[in-house]
Amino acid sequence: MLKYLACAAVALALTGLPASAANDGSADGTATYDLLFKEGTLNTVGMDQKLLYERTVTNTLVTDAAARDTGEIELSFEDSTPPQASLRFLRGEKHRNLGVFPRSVGNPIIMYFVETTVRDMAESAGGSPFYIRNRVKEALVTPTEVQAGEATFQGRSVKTQVVTLHPFADDPNQDRMKGFGDLALTITMSDEVPGWYQSLEATASGADGPVYSSLMRFEAMEESGQ
Repeated sequence: MLKYLACAAVALALTGLPASAANDGSADGTATYDLLFKEGTLNTVGMDQKLLYERTVTNTLVTDAAARDTGEIELSFEDSTPPQASLRFLRGEKHRNLGVFPRSVGNPIIMYFVETTVRDMAESAGGSPFYIRNRVKEALVTPTEVQAGEATFQGRSVKTQVVTLHPFADDPNQDRMKGFGDLALTITMSDEVPGWYQSLEATASGADGPVYSSLMRFEAMEESGQ
């Protein structure tokens, strides 16, 4: 299993891109990345608060994936210098640490989402995780249409921005990916949702029916009790 802390490499490998604020309509590659990895998304979350996300997984190619990977993800803060954001995966009474990231950069849940998708595809379909990761990284800086929409959040409707990426749409190896060739990554974002991300979903439909789904959905912001 890939070490989850390695998900930081997804963002670090793309550092140095020029800044861009344009993200309406169809975004250029830089604006797509800037929107998905928006900085400052944790600035309005107090140090004594935590964000909770529910992760639900189905995988017809790996029989124990649903039981192993379905659970809750907790984002809390460490009062260090500089402040850090910490991710933990919770399932029942068990938990494991996923990594620690600079709070100022933004919400690391998207890095975890990207890297778990890469890991799951490599485990399920075979192939090199480095190849898969590089194709996903290319998709993150590919000009992509941004859809305006609405979602229900805490009983009310909020405005959202939705980006869907297809990393393997033109891949010459698509037919050998056991249904992951049509992998779609859909990220729904809103300024009205703490931490920016309302949901992050990866789906692989497959020619003979769905083979994979991973949905991370924002649940709540609570006091951390620290």
